[in-house]
Amino acid sequence: MSKGSILLTGGAGFVGSHTVIEFIQAGYSVVVLDNLVNASMESIKRVEKITGKEIPAVNVDLLNKEALTDLFSKHKFTSVVHFAGLKAVGESCQLPLLYYHTNIGATINLLEVMKSFDVKNMIFSSSATVYGTPQYLPIDEKHPVGGCTNPYGKTKYFIEEILRDLAKAEPDWNIVILRYFNPVGAHESGQIGEDPQGVPNNLMPFISQVAVGKRKELNVYGDDYDTPDGTGVRDYIHVVDLAKGHVAAQTKIETKCGCKVYNLGTGKGYSVIEMAKALEKASGKPVPYKVCPRREGDVGSVYGNADLAKEELGWTATKGLDDMCKDLWRWQSMNPNGFRGDS
Repeated sequence: MSKGSILLTGGAGFVGSHTVIEFIQAGYSVVVLDNLVNASMESIKRVEKITGKEIPAVNVDLLNKEALTDLFSKHKFTSVVHFAGLKAVGESCQLPLLYYHTNIGATINLLEVMKSFDVKNMIFSSSATVYGTPQYLPIDEKHPVGGCTNPYGKTKYFIEEILRDLAKAEPDWNIVILRYFNPVGAHESGQIGEDPQGVPNNLMPFISQVAVGKRKELNVYGDDYDTPDGTGVRDYIHVVDLAKGHVAAQTKIETKCGCKVYNLGTGKGYSVIEMAKALEKASGKPVPYKVCPRREGDVGSVYGNADLAKEELGWTATKGLDDMCKDLWRWQSMNPNGFRGDS
């Protein structure tokens, strides 16, 4: 007996595809929606192999309200997990209008369609970028938000504000906002993982592409931060731990929770150099690097406090740096060109 039907927008992407597995294993039925701008349906085919379940998946853009309405008329969803959105920080600085139109416009469409079908449960994939430059560490949920350093982060912050206003105006909504730190790693099968299009925006896929021989060296932006080795420190979380956090959030929603916010991270920071060394150890391959000037908008250290998620969701990250690197390397070495095979 299914516990309910969950729509995952952006469900073919990195975090989405791993979350599909966790929901299926927890006894829910799922439907995946993705416009495939940052993803491939190959990930869902592989999730079907991993889970042994057929997964309905549709290529629909959330900006197409008619297609979205049609989807809702065909399924009786109990909840929506909203991952879909553009997510490259650098690109958002060059194309702010595209980011605001896509991320915020799509979310408003989704909420309006949900409301018209009386589906009032949502888990929103937010980001620690809403905190901006840390005023103290570790960052907990009471830390001020909104001082975002780029348009991508601002879209997450504005959507959070929209969700808070909605829950205040219409108390029958149940919304859990999850602020992720840095998702890394891959499913232990090596079948699915992060598959960046073009040059990776995130550190770990870049490091693993250097190790697999696709890129010459890692650029380290700044080695004069106030950190143990001078390079930027971040809170990295295994994507499977992160995926399990969504199932815990769904359990919370089922208790009628109003609007809640939780950090999902490990509470521990690792530097760029530590991450490169950890992947060298996992892969047995060298990761040469060169130090470049700092990038605008980067800060020295960011790591979170996830005690509230432990207390209220019963969730805690269980996988350490070795697991993250081993699983990432398994995915990268088995799929050197990601889901595109040899192309």
